[in-house]
Amino acid sequence: MADPSSYRPKPGQIPDSPGVYKFRDEHRRVIYVGKAKNLRQRVANYFQDLANLHPRTRTMVTTAASVEWTVVSTEVEALQLEYSWIKEFDPRFNVKYRDDKSYPYLAVTLNEEFPRVQVMRGAKKKGVRYFGPYGHAWAIRETVDLMLRVFPVRTCSAGVFKNAERTGRPCLLGYIGKCSAPCVGRVTPEEHRDLAEDFCDFMAGRTGTYIRRLEKDMMQAAEEMEYERAARLRDDAGALKRAMEKSAVVLADATDADLIAVAEDELEAALQIFHVRGGRVRGQRGWVTDKVEAVDTSGLVEHALQQLYGEERGDAVPKEVLVPALPEDTEAVSQWLAERRGSQVSLRIPQRGDKKDLMATVQRNAQQALGLHKTKRASDLTTRSRALEEIAEALGLDTAPLRIECYDISHLQGDDVVASMVVFEDGLARKSEYRRFQIKGFEGQDDVRSMHEVIGRRFKRYLQEKERTGEWEEQPTGTPADGPAPTGPVPGPVPAAGPAVGDGEPSAVAEDTEPREDDGRPKRFAYPPQLVVVDGGQPQVAAAKRALDELGIDDIAVCGLAKRLEEVWLPDDDDPVVLPRSSEGLYLLQRVRDEAHRFAITYQRAKRAKRIRTSPLDDVSGLGETRKQALIKHFGSVKKLRQATIDEICEVPGIGRRTAESVAAALASTAPAAPAVNTATGEIIEEDDGGSS
Repeated sequence: MADPSSYRPKPGQIPDSPGVYKFRDEHRRVIYVGKAKNLRQRVANYFQDLANLHPRTRTMVTTAASVEWTVVSTEVEALQLEYSWIKEFDPRFNVKYRDDKSYPYLAVTLNEEFPRVQVMRGAKKKGVRYFGPYGHAWAIRETVDLMLRVFPVRTCSAGVFKNAERTGRPCLLGYIGKCSAPCVGRVTPEEHRDLAEDFCDFMAGRTGTYIRRLEKDMMQAAEEMEYERAARLRDDAGALKRAMEKSAVVLADATDADLIAVAEDELEAALQIFHVRGGRVRGQRGWVTDKVEAVDTSGLVEHALQQLYGEERGDAVPKEVLVPALPEDTEAVSQWLAERRGSQVSLRIPQRGDKKDLMATVQRNAQQALGLHKTKRASDLTTRSRALEEIAEALGLDTAPLRIECYDISHLQGDDVVASMVVFEDGLARKSEYRRFQIKGFEGQDDVRSMHEVIGRRFKRYLQEKERTGEWEEQPTGTPADGPAPTGPVPGPVPAAGPAVGDGEPSAVAEDTEPREDDGRPKRFAYPPQLVVVDGGQPQVAAAKRALDELGIDDIAVCGLAKRLEEVWLPDDDDPVVLPRSSEGLYLLQRVRDEAHRFAITYQRAKRAKRIRTSPLDDVSGLGETRKQALIKHFGSVKKLRQATIDEICEVPGIGRRTAESVAAALASTAPAAPAVNTATGEIIEEDDGGSS
């Protein structure tokens, strides 16, 4: 535990200007970010007598090892910089809301030539208009189905759209009048975009104009005795009214507002947000957070506003935001919201009338959400705690293994050998920490040798991080700075290992010859587990233990879980540890092992599929996917293309003579030595797959 006086800034060193400050721990990781109107007053509050500090603040300042700050011009800039740093550094002592589920939105892709209406989840994209969020995707589809009668906007995917363009025939919706069929030219791009914008206007709450227009056209058609047209317009108006009825009117003055309510206790807080557009509830969201910092209701509201509107622009920020308590610096927050919207935003507490009544409803939802969350978490925490205690007792560990890493090897008859690393923290999967490895040290099938390589590479990176951040510094006596010397060789500079492939990311650690400044971001491979689990029995466990011993690491427990009898194997033990079948500890180990297996086999299959899809044409420099497809389409298969002359290849549109020569050379160098034979029938297999050889 650090003494805050050891890093307390000198008197007068801190400016009395607005700014943002960061606390870092001894490894230079950012653990807390805050902002202040007056940096000197705010930062000084952290260095008073520890007995006077809130317990959570006391934990933070004793975990920190340094504090630094950045001066800004205005309080609005401080608010924006604080949000940016919290998002970038993910500090452990800042309140961070997490959605209790992934909400679907109704999205209109106005960034496309022919805008499409669809259901979308996840991060918002530029140029797409969003409505919602909705509680269920089926609610969006019901609403869209009703509205397509009046606004027949495209809903098909890009593949279906291109196929209709190619064949000149629209899809079923085009035939039944629920799509204007821009794919076959029934409407121009401009007319279709007008339909999409009318659709957006209706969803944004401007509903009365369209219904009145339909009713007027209906009466006119009836007067002109065009009864079929009048009936169709009547049905269209009815469809729009039914779509409106799906979201009840809650505010009679067609208000655009977001209402935020907070329910909290000493440890956790739940937020509920109702999105009201045109006086109707268009969406609802729920957030839950641990109160890891000393924060009151106004602070929770400010954090919620930052995370709710930090990435939004324009109409996504409503004209009015109603909250249960105003942020500490209401003026700065209001100005920040106005800048994001582009016009004035009213931030206030409702005092009377319909808005106060609706806020009470949102508050009840928040209370129910917090109660439900605590009920679920209490059960989960009890079970997970019991599982970790059982594992610690069975394996003879001093403490419960709060971080468990599991490794599995996957291959297909010795080809495409890969490994996976999955991480469970406090009994829950931490998917952002998952890693994938390609086995590079040797060819062929050897699970034991593969396990030794993967464990060695992973923990070399761990030692590199320790050395780079100063956790492991060689002393003159040979004792590391952070404690007693480990048994085995004390590592000097650890050589960079072969590439480790992250989850869709590049090599996890590049070879470093010069020290780098630590920027405070969470590092891959920086945190050691208390327990390493390998998928396998004695040989795999021995290989993992040997890899750790070679690196001088003796404070990490190792075990293996064998599939056949679900036995737990420990290093140097001839007999396995047998946990009861009803054991929560065994169940947790099985979940960890199964997740590692799933992650490994998914990666291995993806690699194999990519290898199978390769073609000799892939090696031709400058030959893109479009021209490759043109060649295959022209000749019918790679085999026939291989038999073609350079002049014949030049006949393909877009293929010049130099490219044709490169194609011919590439195919000649990969010509099969002998035809493939079906061993079951004796038939020669023709190479007519059109994509690979």
